[in-house]
Amino acid sequence: MEKRKVLIIDDSELNRGILADMLCDKYEVLEACDGSEGIDVIQQYGSELSIILLDLVMPNVNGFDVLQFMNREELINNIPVITISSENNPETMHRSFKLGSTDYITRPYDETIVKNRIHNTIMLYAKQQKLIDIVAEQIYEREKSNDLMINILSHIVEFRNGESGLHVVHIQIITEILLKHLIRKTDKYPLNISDIIMISSASALHDIGKISIPDEILNKPGRFTPEEFAIMKTHSAAGAKMLSQIEIYKDEPLIKFAHEICRWHHERYDGKGYPDGLKGDEIPISAQIVSIADVYDALTSERCHKKAYSHEKAIEMIMNGECGTFNPILLECLVECSDHIRSSLLGETDERRDIISISKEAEYLTKEVLKNENIV
Repeated sequence: MEKRKVLIIDDSELNRGILADMLCDKYEVLEACDGSEGIDVIQQYGSELSIILLDLVMPNVNGFDVLQFMNREELINNIPVITISSENNPETMHRSFKLGSTDYITRPYDETIVKNRIHNTIMLYAKQQKLIDIVAEQIYEREKSNDLMINILSHIVEFRNGESGLHVVHIQIITEILLKHLIRKTDKYPLNISDIIMISSASALHDIGKISIPDEILNKPGRFTPEEFAIMKTHSAAGAKMLSQIEIYKDEPLIKFAHEICRWHHERYDGKGYPDGLKGDEIPISAQIVSIADVYDALTSERCHKKAYSHEKAIEMIMNGECGTFNPILLECLVECSDHIRSSLLGETDERRDIISISKEAEYLTKEVLKNENIV
């Protein structure tokens, strides 16, 4: 088996040698002669390091500087650090622990105690990581199941509407990209990463209300009459009503976001949208984001009544107001993320692969359900 890597950061060659002699039979020992070199080694090996033995008192970049670096880079929770010092005062120890040290050993030290402390710390972190991985896997499987069910529902609508499942995939990808860029650009909208995941998932249900629209209108290969368009516009309120009637889950964040998106993703920033004529930030940000994503994908996709526009032309049309008025901040995000959106929709990114994988699974299950019901 490959030996676990131990990094010793100490400006004293003698001290490094003593520790290396203690550990070299069981571990692969790496050495750094000061804090600056130690940081370089940490950057090089990252999570491959099983533990760091860190001297606190060093010239220029000291042990506290190394701990602060590990905190900034969010490495302190993944790589255990045992600080080693000849100083035995409570203030130094307290500062060391406050910056994330797992243990504190003072010189001179007993070889058996040092070995046991290192072994126990490595084992503790390994068990902790294993538990984290187990919980993460359980959360991933649950979220995958949720996404799968959402995609099945959205695919039923897509099949009725004669569209491919890629529309739902594209909406999710664009929504996530725009949301992540938005929270980096401004703190106007108090969203966290959990909200972004929820909104991206909920976006797949944006057109679920089309289930209530008659086939002859839904799949009409031409322009709607005013009467037909009036019926078509009812899908947003219909979708929101369906979701509001799910009493048992009505307070769940996913349902809340899905309700906002279903009802208001056809509203426009100048108040000229439907069904409620909301204006500006009266429209929830979740619906505003999905609205732009929906319009962009509609423009760049081929439909029964239109050819697909190019990426550049679609961006131009949205920016020129040919598709309605949108939040200026979101328009800036769209332009700034333009290349990212195009590459994510066309390229084989991990993000796209995951969503398409779930979408394909949902498409297969949807076809089976519809086939068994003699619908297709």
